[in-house]
Amino acid sequence: MGRTQVTSLPGGAVDATALTPRNGHEAILRRQATREPAARTYARALPIVPVRARGLTIEGADGRRYLDCLSGAGTLALGHNHPVVLEAIRKVLDSGAPLNALDLATPAKDAFLTELYRTLPPGLAERARVRFCGPAGSEAVETAYALVRAATGRSGLLAFTGSGRGTTGRALDATSADARDTRVARLPYPQDYRCPFGVGGERGADLAARWTESLLDDPGPGVPLPAGMIVEPVQSEGGVVPAPHTWLRRMRQLTADRSIPLIVDEIHTGVGRTGAFWAVEHSGVTPDVMVLSKAIGGSLPLAVVVYRDDLDTGEPGTPVGTFPGNQLAMAAGTATLAHVRENALADRAATLGERMLGQLQELASEFACVGDVRGRGLMIGVELVNPEAEGDSGFSGAPEAAEGGVEASVMPRSERHPLPPAPELAAAVQQECLRRGLIVGLGGRHAGVVQLLPPLTLTDEQATAVMDRLADAVRAATRCRGGGPAAAP
Repeated sequence: MGRTQVTSLPGGAVDATALTPRNGHEAILRRQATREPAARTYARALPIVPVRARGLTIEGADGRRYLDCLSGAGTLALGHNHPVVLEAIRKVLDSGAPLNALDLATPAKDAFLTELYRTLPPGLAERARVRFCGPAGSEAVETAYALVRAATGRSGLLAFTGSGRGTTGRALDATSADARDTRVARLPYPQDYRCPFGVGGERGADLAARWTESLLDDPGPGVPLPAGMIVEPVQSEGGVVPAPHTWLRRMRQLTADRSIPLIVDEIHTGVGRTGAFWAVEHSGVTPDVMVLSKAIGGSLPLAVVVYRDDLDTGEPGTPVGTFPGNQLAMAAGTATLAHVRENALADRAATLGERMLGQLQELASEFACVGDVRGRGLMIGVELVNPEAEGDSGFSGAPEAAEGGVEASVMPRSERHPLPPAPELAAAVQQECLRRGLIVGLGGRHAGVVQLLPPLTLTDEQATAVMDRLADAVRAATRCRGGGPAAAP
């Protein structure tokens, strides 16, 4: 069946819904609805059936084409089906090598580890050990916790509000959305727009650090010395919230002074996403443990824990799971790590991300419903708010100057109270984006943050197309829901 005539939308965007369904698109979606649980996440908001993909572009079974700024929830550092990844996978398939080798040494694993060691932060690589675990990030978090617990002889974990760790037991314990008991102490994570202390900036970060120090050192009802502290350099599911550099350095010093292993969660932020190969490098911090997944597998399932060698207490026979030896994922991961490193794609992400944040700042100035724009590199969040409601009680000052490049918060109007989140508007923007052939994610505590995670191979022309479609989607959604242009500052 042929396609109908494509409809043009304002700004030159393409209305993807004007294409004729074909190849059983609707039938596949109907079967999915009857066979899979109602708890579907991405599929409920993005009713598409991908059949082909390359780079930034996905084509559905109905012939529609989309610019994918979800990137497999950050898994696709090089976009879909990058040639170097496909070549690496084919080589393993053609070689006759075992596809599952448990934890045995293999050429694919050796090559992956060699490339991974080349990229690790200075100070960790010299003493690093790498443990392969189950293929999901949540299993890497579980493994990291078990590691520090065995090494320190302590239990308990320090985590931060707004964190997201996965779906297994201990990973859920460290996720702020599932605060079920006191095995994990949850601490305030500093940010400018919704500062937990109502001040923002350096003052807010200082108060967050003081809170943590007081909790640990309080001889009364504080918390016992924990087995470790886990922190994201940029919170992803929390709404793309970058950690202030000074605060993260203080967390490093605070944990070092008390012999608490510092676990840095780079599941979402690693492999160049934030403008450095590992996001913790922005702050010059060397962690004791790094939790890695998503992009390190080059689009295939892979997760590892990198840790300082003196934390290694494993004994022969310690269970490592059934799937720590995915040879295809190791080959794809090696190709991805090398391509990002050799082509300086982290630097490219920093430059392009700075430009995109600047363009989004203009959008924030135009619309009162855009409360905050923030991010690092090609990890960008746009928080949508209700401009008709009264703001939160906390004061949010102007963002501090960024250290070592543009990042963090870019507010359209400084020194104002943050407005209540608008999750329904964010969902409407996501749908308007989809209608225009743009796939974006949603996150944040109230699912009110539109998230952009384009591949690091994004071109200037593609970035312009993404920005145009997003801006047009915000305009369309606000026209329908009454969130008009912002008042003059």
